[in-house]
Amino acid sequence: MTSLINLAFENAKLKNRPALLSYTVAGDNTKKISLNILKSISKSVDICELGFPHNTPIADGGQIQTSSYRAIRNGIKINDVFKIVKNYKRNTFAKPLILMGYYNMIFQYGENNFLRSSRKSGVDGIIVVDLPWPENRIFSNKCKKNKICFVQLISPTTSYKRAKKIIKDSHEMIYYISMLSTTGGKLKVSPKKILSNYRKIKKIDPNKNCVIGFGITEKSIGKLKSADGLVVGSAICKEISKSLRKRQNPVTNVSKTVVKLKNKIL
Repeated sequence: MTSLINLAFENAKLKNRPALLSYTVAGDNTKKISLNILKSISKSVDICELGFPHNTPIADGGQIQTSSYRAIRNGIKINDVFKIVKNYKRNTFAKPLILMGYYNMIFQYGENNFLRSSRKSGVDGIIVVDLPWPENRIFSNKCKKNKICFVQLISPTTSYKRAKKIIKDSHEMIYYISMLSTTGGKLKVSPKKILSNYRKIKKIDPNKNCVIGFGITEKSIGKLKSADGLVVGSAICKEISKSLRKRQNPVTNVSKTVVKLKNKIL
């Protein structure tokens, strides 16, 4: 049976465009607003990534850190994240949802408990930023048994030999980090160079869906649209911060931002 993540990529390919993946932090700035943002942007995106708020997010830049701190300050807990996912998945426009976070939260919760809660709430995939291959193989296999896609990460410094092993072990989606930076950083590498590196990864197994993330904005997204999928996170978190600062509705403003991003890749 084809997974919902695979179906999302197939549907995007039929429309001759990359899949659009959004990233927001669970509970930013409240559980209700976080859920309403997911529901609203689902009409435009193909896959939603939802981040676990973390107080020391090593891979995340300022915008996502700010989102995480707001959520933590409002008392978000892991079980609240699963409730948000469960409520979101009841929505008519619900898209595949990937949880993104750090391993110590999963470890403290218990791997088996975490996967049980993920499956029950309707999680389709998991990205664990600080659990690299081959250390992630046991957890990755547990995900597969629970019919949850474990998303492997590949960076520009990953050797070709190592990339082949990672991709061989990967499920239906791979995440290519565009540059050596935290999320939301200004693109330090030209889109042309990013795509050149991306194609080398893609050639290893053309059947695996490979997305590009980090530093993707409304300005750069159109130049990268030959990829299978593109992830936008910091630009969305920035819009939430801006809306809250101006006392505007973040749900409306984020939805408008996502529509603009989608229009750039059509």
